Amino acid sequence: MDEKKTGVREKAGELITQPDKHEGFPPVQSMLPKAVKRRVNALKRLQVQCAHIEAKFYEEVHDLERKYSALYQPLLNKRRDVVSGAVEPTDEECEWQSDREDEEELAEELKKKATVEEKKGDGAAEENPKGIPEFWLTIFKNVDMLSEMLQEHDEPILRHLQDVKVKFSEPGQAMSFTLEFHFEPNSYFSNTVLTKVYKMKSEPDAADPFSFEGPEIVDCEGCQIDWHKGKDVTVKTIKKKQKHKGRGTVRTITKQVPNDSFFNFFNPAKAPADGTGDEDLDFTLAADFEIGHFFRERIVPRAVLYFTGEAIEDDDSFDEEGLEEGDEEEQDEEDDDDDYDGKKEEPQPAECKQQ
Repeated sequence: MDEKKTGVREKAGELITQPDKHEGFPPVQSMLPKAVKRRVNALKRLQVQCAHIEAKFYEEVHDLERKYSALYQPLLNKRRDVVSGAVEPTDEECEWQSDREDEEELAEELKKKATVEEKKGDGAAEENPKGIPEFWLTIFKNVDMLSEMLQEHDEPILRHLQDVKVKFSEPGQAMSFTLEFHFEPNSYFSNTVLTKVYKMKSEPDAADPFSFEGPEIVDCEGCQIDWHKGKDVTVKTIKKKQKHKGRGTVRTITKQVPNDSFFNFFNPAKAPADGTGDEDLDFTLAADFEIGHFFRERIVPRAVLYFTGEAIEDDDSFDEEGLEEGDEEEQDEEDDDDDYDGKKEEPQPAECKQQ
């Protein structure tokens, strides 16, 4: 489901439930006559049935996603080939309609570049790198939630990342999707593909059926990375001094401890089987699930726009609209406070008055 629509839906839910959050607000049902309460209970049973039908709807949506994923894949495969340099697009395929302003800006940049090249004398051949260098690494740097995971020692490895794919569970299998990270041969690990499976469910919770809002991720599984000797960036070696209690002698030992790295993504935290946990674990799992959804719904389908930054600008614009609305509400509250304090509004200059 599109993130913007989800956000609107959540906001609408907050508006509907907001009155119940105020202290002193008795539940509506407690104020109803017994006969009306009885009918309300019948409506609740109908609502539960609606939730189960909605769950089936999302299962069919998952089937549609699988179907259309197969249709997208040839185009995404060609994107991979262009990025890696395996295929050179034709002149016709490279044509793109742009605004006149952009064209003029590009022409000016090319003019300046030509001037610099002329000053170099004989001039070297124009640089023509293979494919689109650091395509996925640039995306990682552009997207906040990924850049926060990215460490300096991860960057040389991610330069070898050639493609990220999403694969959906087969018909008849439990609902899930798999992220596949395809790497070219490198000196860091022997894997050519690293995977992360996100398991989902689309069914109302028996204890709280009214909380159902669509499929949710309930678990995830990573994969083993076969690191070459001395190349594992998810651990670091430290030296520690130990003093013998009896003899008083000191020795230095080395041990490996966990190290911050994007590649910890493939060794996710696991929720306890008994359902117990703490807030930190819940936060970690929620963040992991959010990243998985973002790869599936945004980054993989629109990778080029995250590479150029255009998709990020769209996301930021949406966030800013929400903030502006909030700012307006705050401003209204401030105006009300000013009236309450009895402060007399100063007359505005003529040029500031609204027409």
